[in-house]
Amino acid sequence: MLTIPPKVTPRAFERLAEIGASAQGKALRIAVEGGGCSGFQYEIDLDEVKGDDLVLSEGGETVVVDPISLPFLADATIDFTEELIGARFVINNPNAASSCGCGTSFSM
Repeated sequence: MLTIPPKVTPRAFERLAEIGASAQGKALRIAVEGGGCSGFQYEIDLDEVKGDDLVLSEGGETVVVDPISLPFLADATIDFTEELIGARFVINNPNAASSCGCGTSFSM
């Protein structure tokens, strides 16, 4: 089955550069785990690249997705937003049937 990889916005790569992720030898890891109030939840963290990761790079910065999470993130968009409630990486996932109010939990 062909999986369309997620996209990363320039704003997300710019934020990784601002926080010095690559200078620390780190990439932004986006993973999907069971749990959360809607069934699945996003795990977003700085981590090292692993051999079987999908690697998305731009301007020296890197975002990685493990092979188990990849089908859940097919054609999703990884972005960075700054709002009154704070600044954070966000995922616009067309595969999610519903999501919770905080945006970190979703169902399919």
